[in-house]
Amino acid sequence: MILGKIVGDVWSTKKNDKIHALRLLFVQPLGKDLTPCGEMLIAADEIGAGMGEMVIVTQGAPAMQAFNKDSLIPVDAVVVGIVDNLEIPEKPDADG
Repeated sequence: MILGKIVGDVWSTKKNDKIHALRLLFVQPLGKDLTPCGEMLIAADEIGAGMGEMVIVTQGAPAMQAFNKDSLIPVDAVVVGIVDNLEIPEKPDADG
């Protein structure tokens, strides 16, 4: 899974029937310091993430099964959570 930020919407009036009801979003992956890291990706969203929100995204085979365990959907990434809060503890010094 990756941490990312919603930076835009993708509009598609014609798409595969298996994803016809899914909203598509541009997601900018974030690094450990919460700065942009890597190329933007398009992720399907069924939970209602909004512009500027920090989200958790799953990719690959888990994404294809995220909405329906009985059949695969043709997506590479899916928003699976909206981050309410996060804590990143500082790395302890080598001395302590």
